[in-house]
Amino acid sequence: MPFKSLLTRLLEDIPGASGAIIVDWEGEAVDQVATTNEYEIKVLGAHSGIILAQLREALSRTDSGGLDEVVIRTGRNKIFIAPLTEDYLLMLQLDSGAIAAHATYRMGQCVAALRSEFEF
Repeated sequence: MPFKSLLTRLLEDIPGASGAIIVDWEGEAVDQVATTNEYEIKVLGAHSGIILAQLREALSRTDSGGLDEVVIRTGRNKIFIAPLTEDYLLMLQLDSGAIAAHATYRMGQCVAALRSEFEF
């Protein structure tokens, strides 16, 4: 599976992107790329799984439909979380100056490519 190449291209295509990681349902890294501290990306990825699970639980109690993407903005970063399957997710970390609309578009393309890799 070309996970590494898809993640690398995602980082290269988004100015200000500092890391991307695929995480499984237990918070374990499947594959990642980073221009910063890889440990930080793994920690953020693992916690992204918790956030995604809690949001899915909350949304299941309403008529909101499925969860497509989560965006978290902090003073220093933007974190994008997208489910790939029921058991896997993609997390992308950007610096605060990165253009969110461009990142959303490119991440959507990467998610589609990754989902096709998970189809068996």
